[in-house]
Amino acid sequence: MNIKNSIETKLQSLQPQFLEVVNESHQHNVPAGSESHFKVTIVSGAFQGKMLVARHRMVNAILADELAQSIHALVLNTMTMEEWFEKSGTRNDSPPCLGGAKSR
Repeated sequence: MNIKNSIETKLQSLQPQFLEVVNESHQHNVPAGSESHFKVTIVSGAFQGKMLVARHRMVNAILADELAQSIHALVLNTMTMEEWFEKSGTRNDSPPCLGGAKSR
């Protein structure tokens, strides 16, 4: 199973109303076909009443193996259904890649 599919499968435990996992590795200085940079947008009732840092910790705990072994960068957009509707179903863009150590 590839990393993107693993992320999608594991995050189903949060019973998302919306889930999008985007492999953004191609936008970075990595070999072709890499799976190291991801953006996740997840809308779930599990986030209700939780601060942003708590939501991110929930997702990070679920993806602990991937974060320890494969994922270099993970952009998280974690919302409740109400927040998703307030944003009209939009998500934040990922920050630009600065090239890491290779930009120095």
